[in-house]
Amino acid sequence: MSETVIRADDGTFAMINVFQVEPENQKELAEVLTESADKFIRHRPGCISVNIFQSLDGKRVGYFAQWRSKADIKATMSDPDVQVGRDKAAKLAKPDPHAYTVFSVHHPQS
Repeated sequence: MSETVIRADDGTFAMINVFQVEPENQKELAEVLTESADKFIRHRPGCISVNIFQSLDGKRVGYFAQWRSKADIKATMSDPDVQVGRDKAAKLAKPDPHAYTVFSVHHPQS
């Protein structure tokens, strides 16, 4: 089983997208994003991981993808198959995507 690992200063980039969604559409949106991630995005060059989150209040879906480079993100977003999933998601909710780098990571002391 692979895991998502978050580290500061490892040179990776994150695409974080928080979708504002009506509660009755939250599950469908999460399914659309999951299908796109499974069929297309995770197979793209530079993809490290993709994670989909549902808020407990039903009003948001979070999308967190790790990439080796900004160029990999850009190339993936221009892929027609990925665009189909992105367009389906945008019909269900309001996206707010941004690219990030990790500034810091904190863990409890052992």
